[in-house]
Amino acid sequence: MKERFKILVVDDEPAVVNGLRLVLAESGYQVKTAASGQEGLKAFESENFDLVIVDLQLPDIEGIQVLRRIKEMSPGTEVIIITGYGSVAKAVEATKAGAFYFVEKPFEADELLVLVEKALERRALVAESEGLRRKLRDRDSYFDIVGRSKAMQNIFEIIESVAKSDANILIVGESGTGKELIANAIHYNSLRAKKPFVKVNCAALPKELIESELFGHTKGAFTGANRDKEGLIGSADGGSLLLDEISEMPLELQPKLLRVLQERAYYKLGSDKPVEVDFRLISSTNKIPTEAVREGVLREDLFYRVSTITIEVPPLRERTEDIQLLAEHFLRRFAHKYQRPVRGISPAAYNRMFSYSWPGNVRELENAIERAVLLSKGDVIEPEDLPFDKAAVPVSPEDFHVPPNMTLEQIEKMVILKTLQRTEGNKQAAASILGIYRPRLYNKIKKYKLTDYL
Repeated sequence: MKERFKILVVDDEPAVVNGLRLVLAESGYQVKTAASGQEGLKAFESENFDLVIVDLQLPDIEGIQVLRRIKEMSPGTEVIIITGYGSVAKAVEATKAGAFYFVEKPFEADELLVLVEKALERRALVAESEGLRRKLRDRDSYFDIVGRSKAMQNIFEIIESVAKSDANILIVGESGTGKELIANAIHYNSLRAKKPFVKVNCAALPKELIESELFGHTKGAFTGANRDKEGLIGSADGGSLLLDEISEMPLELQPKLLRVLQERAYYKLGSDKPVEVDFRLISSTNKIPTEAVREGVLREDLFYRVSTITIEVPPLRERTEDIQLLAEHFLRRFAHKYQRPVRGISPAAYNRMFSYSWPGNVRELENAIERAVLLSKGDVIEPEDLPFDKAAVPVSPEDFHVPPNMTLEQIEKMVILKTLQRTEGNKQAAASILGIYRPRLYNKIKKYKLTDYL
């Protein structure tokens, strides 16, 4: 693996250069050298290097200038500074400018090799992270989760990062935001994907039955227990267990779940024989966890145990730029399902959707589009096809203050900029909110030189 890493050594002392070339090459790295700052920069411009080792004192330019130029050209490349006696203060300045670390002359080869290895580890991690971001950036959907907003892109990245671990996940979000879809994505992108994925709705199970459902029971454990029964926890062995609405789990049962998570074993009702179990826990709640703890409906120790990683799912009203994408996704699905000739959504219908508060979130939007597809009289969904009317509660706008002595053009520019910021650059959403067509919005953006949105 080391041979794939390329290192550039920039130093004007032949003994140092030759020593480093020998040590690094023997360790399996590809090495190139330069005797001056300009020579080093020229080499860097012509080739990609993962790490640069540069002397702080060079005959033509300072090593810190070489560092800054390298970081401008390739922010991900790591740089180790070599400094002579009395230059430590300058070397500290170099680390603030982006150097990975500095090493004082004279130094031991082993000391430098440790730094090189750690710098290249960070380089690899950064490269992997950037690769992941590029792969996920602008993706419209991920394991059936639809969203182009920054908030959803961040969630896609978290899922990709944690799915293959066994960390306990807590998904927090209002009803209808898609928590179960996120849980599905985590499980089916994990190493347990081919094993069972057992889902338990803690709010739907009667309190008197939930313990038996979770842990199972033996024959005769209670009245009506005519045979042994495998519990849902046992059924999840080797796979994943989703505890939906975990804050609705009876308090008296929460310590038993905590014990299972700590000991990886459980007891069936009516049995004193422990059953070992191996599962990955995913939990969800529509309550703010800290409030649930404060209210006494969720034990604090259980909360900390189930929330190694917390994923917060924003409500639809906070990611309005995803409304059009979601609406088109549901339109295609239901038009195909019901064999309806509906092919689009009118600007007026979009405008109504953008101004609605969506208390039921994505689930409510899905139901609204399904209804509209079934009731639409033409091939385009119109406002009257939607299940809410003009009296529907709109999203509350932020207070908008117009400074005095502004021209009409300045006010228009400010309104367009605020709307683009609100929709996070989604021009279709912004155009619908402003009540204009998208080409006209483009012309306004160019006119007012809103270059961030061109």
